[in-house]
Amino acid sequence: MPTYPIAGKTIFITGAAGGIGAATARTLHSRGANVVLADWGIDATSALARELAGDRTLALPVDVTDTVALAEAVDRTADRFGGLDVVFANAGIGADPPATIATIEEATFERVVEVDLLGVWRTVRAALPHVIAARGHVLVTASVYAYFNGMANAPYAMSKAGVEQFGRALHAELGIHGASAGVLYPGWVHTPIAGPAFGSHDITTRMREIAFPSLLGKAITPARVADAVARGIENRSARVMVPRRWVPFSALRGVLNPVTDLIAERHPELRQLLRRLEESAGATGKSRQTDTPR
Repeated sequence: MPTYPIAGKTIFITGAAGGIGAATARTLHSRGANVVLADWGIDATSALARELAGDRTLALPVDVTDTVALAEAVDRTADRFGGLDVVFANAGIGADPPATIATIEEATFERVVEVDLLGVWRTVRAALPHVIAARGHVLVTASVYAYFNGMANAPYAMSKAGVEQFGRALHAELGIHGASAGVLYPGWVHTPIAGPAFGSHDITTRMREIAFPSLLGKAITPARVADAVARGIENRSARVMVPRRWVPFSALRGVLNPVTDLIAERHPELRQLLRRLEESAGATGKSRQTDTPR
């Protein structure tokens, strides 16, 4: 039996307009939870709320970089459902097209960190008093990029490493209140944010094929991640790794990281691809980029 049953709990999900967030909302709702769909894409979350139907859904327009908007969304959640038990800080973006640190636009780099790292902090901070009062659970979305080399994806990898540390600290600190926290580590998932590595950008697609050979480079469905999220919440898991084939790499990161860094540095085709990526940024040395949501 789960130690923390989902049925009847109120769960606040950021990044709920699609991908992992939307899939998780469907799974948690099917298990009897009240789900709050928080995202700046209100049209998509409203459509998802209509799909789920009933009185156990609430769609809210939320920008995770806006502290005031988050506070208001949490208040509306508590007013609607009488409290808040679980927060799933999942909103995330990536740069599209990918770029090296030397060529990425400053605004793009900082925007990714603002959403993927500070957005998690702001989301959790807004919801934490309610979660503590309910002796509930916090789940934050990191990635295997929390410990894998982030070449051509540095702001994303940097943010996910920070999210991991944030979640670990939360897990230790919330124990004194009878609450809990966990970190979600998805591998490759079929969502828009993974598009450049799976065909929409030929250079980074080839880089993924080299750096993540065999099963490590295979993408899974958002629904599979959602099932792992549900189990993680029910078990108050400190770590949720999906797919499980990544577990040994996390456990052995102290040994494997220097090896994979050396491969990234010396692999002749990877070096050539990185050079092509920089050249594609244009004569100015800067690339124009847009946000790609998870």
